[in-house]
Amino acid sequence: MLENRINKEILKEKLNNEVFNRQTLSFYKYFDIEQPTQFRDQLYKVLDKLNCFGRIYVAHEGVNAQMSVPENNVTLFLAELYSFDKELNNLPIKYAIEDDGKSFYKLTIKVRPKIVADGLEHNSYDLSKVGEHMSALDFHAAINDPNTVVVDMRNHYESEIGRFENAYCPDADTFREAIVDVVEKFGQEKDKRFLLYCTGGIRCEKASSYLIHHGFDNVAQLHGGIIEYAQQIKKLGINSKFYGKNFVFDQRLGERVDGQVISQCHQCGKPADTHTNCANDDCHLLFIQCEACKVQYDGCCGESCKSIIQLPLADRKKLRAENFDKYAASKIFKSRLRPQLAHKKMVNGAK
Repeated sequence: MLENRINKEILKEKLNNEVFNRQTLSFYKYFDIEQPTQFRDQLYKVLDKLNCFGRIYVAHEGVNAQMSVPENNVTLFLAELYSFDKELNNLPIKYAIEDDGKSFYKLTIKVRPKIVADGLEHNSYDLSKVGEHMSALDFHAAINDPNTVVVDMRNHYESEIGRFENAYCPDADTFREAIVDVVEKFGQEKDKRFLLYCTGGIRCEKASSYLIHHGFDNVAQLHGGIIEYAQQIKKLGINSKFYGKNFVFDQRLGERVDGQVISQCHQCGKPADTHTNCANDDCHLLFIQCEACKVQYDGCCGESCKSIIQLPLADRKKLRAENFDKYAASKIFKSRLRPQLAHKKMVNGAK
């Protein structure tokens, strides 16, 4: 399989030494791909020659990409992408809100069962039936309608650092948990209008389809997601109804939208909205950490992991073999640092 196997530290150093700028962008499309592996290999060759980095998922149901492209190659990249497959011709591209070009350090393209994992049976919804695509301005205007329910279709660690005014944010670890939660929560209010949003729109395609399948007749979704909304309101000089930071799935882990910090450090409780992965690789828990706690805990989620990373490598390997389950990230996440915010309550503005 075509892939970059150079050590990541070497790749990161090379990225930091680049003398040109990069642009972070994303795109997705649901369409039938008969041979995902062949599609993946051909796409890798096209993007690699343009020095593109990023993470791309390819499946029978379509393609989902987050990328870093050299600025001087963006025009050529778009031409190559649009001509690669007729389904990608004039595909909408979403550009990062905040961008230093350091979002990815290599190109990774993987074939997956689905481009958005939903944990659902393939025929449990019909992707040909999706909600109305609302523009950023229409969505902005509709948020305060009393007959409207605004729903965040992201995971709780995303909505914790940023969310729309009046949004219902499922306390969910996975996309599947989120969509099931919404159906159960609002099963007796299907006559209302539901406005869905996510990072770039891809999860809302499936979520709106799933809700429609379960009898929600009036479903709409924010076209282009939070990324497009932030771009449009900034361009028009409108006060944002999205408060805080937009979580992104690359090295940046977030983009500021309105400048507010609405979340807290998971260790000391002070205002903070910077996610980090625990420096103990056997934990690697994703959590919010302020700068003071980062110094105090050496980038770890607690004293236990801090003590582990201070051990000699041989001792760490031995400990890993003997106590792997004890330090599994999923267990730590559930028991220690899961945010305690009341995500299941309606959020009436920034707190």
